[in-house]
Amino acid sequence: MRAQCLASLGLLVFAGSSYADDLSSALLSKAPPAAASWSYDWTGVYVGGHLGYATGSSDWTATQAGAATPLAGSLDLFNGFNAFGGTGSYLLGLQAGYNHMLPSRVVFGTEADISFPNLLSGNQTISSPLIGLANYQDQVEMSGTVRGRIGYAPGNWLFYATGGFAYSFDHLTRSQIAGVAVGGTAVAGTVEDLFMVPRVGSVVGAGVEFALTPRWMARLEYLYADYGSHSVDFPAGAQRFTSDLTVQTVRVGLDYRLGRGGIDPQIFTKGPDALDLGSFAVHGQTTVVEAYAPPFTSPYIGQKSLTPNQGRETWDATLGLGVKLWRGAEFWFDPSIDQGFGLSATQGVAGFPTATAFRVGASMPYPRLQKYFVRQTIDLGGDTQRVDVGLNQFAGSQTADRLVITIGKFAVTDLFDTNKYANNPRRDFMNLALINAATFDSATDAWGYTYGAAAEWYQGDWTLRGGLFDLSVVPNSTELDQSFAQFQWLGEIERRYELWGHPGKVAVTGFLSRGRMGSFQDAIDLAQATGSSADITAVREYRSRGGVSMNVEQEITPDLGVFMRAGWANDNIEPYEYTDVGRTIAAGIALKGMQWHRPDDTFGLAGILNGISKVHEEFFNDGGLGILIGDGRLPHPGPEQIVEMYYQLPVLASTVTFDYQFIVNPAYNRDRGPVSVLGARWHTEF
Repeated sequence: MRAQCLASLGLLVFAGSSYADDLSSALLSKAPPAAASWSYDWTGVYVGGHLGYATGSSDWTATQAGAATPLAGSLDLFNGFNAFGGTGSYLLGLQAGYNHMLPSRVVFGTEADISFPNLLSGNQTISSPLIGLANYQDQVEMSGTVRGRIGYAPGNWLFYATGGFAYSFDHLTRSQIAGVAVGGTAVAGTVEDLFMVPRVGSVVGAGVEFALTPRWMARLEYLYADYGSHSVDFPAGAQRFTSDLTVQTVRVGLDYRLGRGGIDPQIFTKGPDALDLGSFAVHGQTTVVEAYAPPFTSPYIGQKSLTPNQGRETWDATLGLGVKLWRGAEFWFDPSIDQGFGLSATQGVAGFPTATAFRVGASMPYPRLQKYFVRQTIDLGGDTQRVDVGLNQFAGSQTADRLVITIGKFAVTDLFDTNKYANNPRRDFMNLALINAATFDSATDAWGYTYGAAAEWYQGDWTLRGGLFDLSVVPNSTELDQSFAQFQWLGEIERRYELWGHPGKVAVTGFLSRGRMGSFQDAIDLAQATGSSADITAVREYRSRGGVSMNVEQEITPDLGVFMRAGWANDNIEPYEYTDVGRTIAAGIALKGMQWHRPDDTFGLAGILNGISKVHEEFFNDGGLGILIGDGRLPHPGPEQIVEMYYQLPVLASTVTFDYQFIVNPAYNRDRGPVSVLGARWHTEF
């Protein structure tokens, strides 16, 4: 299975390289005659990213108190791809290096890289009379290399061998399952974690690169890393584990040359050039968000309360790779790297202040294959409209009347409940209840994506949208339902218009979810009968939950726009995926800085009012927990009121945003707050 995966990946890349070769040749044939004999100069500094799949093994021995003979075993670190959980032994990473090409076209280079595996791990259950029953696990958290390269470059190709120093940081775990460890303190349930255990070793490999443009290069590479032997102690289990580690990786990558003699200064002012070969394109973005909640009134704290005097950060980077399949059809694939935590582990406020925060936080960066979908556009007539280039979008044209079909894994909110002024927490407002209607309980996993299909029919000033999407296995889960037995229907009608010569639109969106959800009244009744806290998970059964929202945007002047959202959802049943809101209204403005001679700056101001039903309030007062909130009690409920303002300005090839939010009655609790949240965001894209 491992060999098949690695071989398949290799074949895919070679096919892609051949396709890129054809594309490049086609482009060069249209260039002036001087460029027809273009032969790439490999000298220069470059940076890039890579995606790969890995397999590994670890042979180990473990001492036993009072025994001369150690235990021994072997771990298989390969994990197949789980399409509904998003896990597997794939990895994403970054690299940087320098090449120098001699007149003979022999190339010498150095390179350093770092990789973040998604799930490169293995575990084994062990037992003996001296240790009882235990489990040992090794998971690679991150790895990297520092290597030399030597190769030969015929034309626009570079064939090379590489070798050097390798390192990794592992997470080693020993869990006592049953019995008692002699000489130690481990009893059933004892877990010993050793985080970021370093290993060092060597790496060798080979690869091939192809110059797509004077700036962009694509590569296929194989690496074999041997990290030698390393020992760690688990005191509670009274054992010392000694293990080795070998990892084999096949990976594809893209590199961007920063300059020949050094780094081109325009990289800092304009950013890198996007790769666009006509039928193949690459775009990317990265965003860092910092948030801080100063001390505020907090007489008590529950399991899902916002914690005073706390700061957190998130970072994510996304690469969008697109291929035109046939007329009107595009395939997009978006691998990403995520890291960080929201305030209080993304809990404590229904209208959470940073929508970029991941509900699955991690101190170490980790990769996700978030989006991969096919979009088919069928022109039906009418005026021809220009389509601007962007992430997940080729530049081109389309007719006003058209049919658009999207199938794959993507975010429901890519298509539904969109708004020009409040829709993207990486570019405009950051609050969860502003980028979409807080009651819009769209199907999603814990990262915001799901499998499904949608159709959009554009006719004149009207658009009708409909879609069917997969729900999580359980509400707010990291894994989607493989059977599609739990699903969501979506419908939207949109009307575009002009008001005094300025464009605007209004859209109404409805959803109906079918899945195992709990009734708040059932949870309250069970809590009263058992004398325990309300537990929504104990009363879940297959049922329906629906809601509807309205979304308005209106340009007032070329530099001023206003927007409004309002929504309602069945608040007798628990929300499934998004947040704990039964009714909402939000409105705001976005103002460009033309009046103060800063046309690229933006000022935004918006307000939010969120509410829940009486039975939902009683559920929280009985100790119930929601998706994002749960103070353990709610004796004095009140509507959640939020004001957000931000100022965004360009800094070199990026934007920097300063954000302030004032939250009254966080989690509908008059006893806590008000809360101020200070935020800062850095974002760049190409």
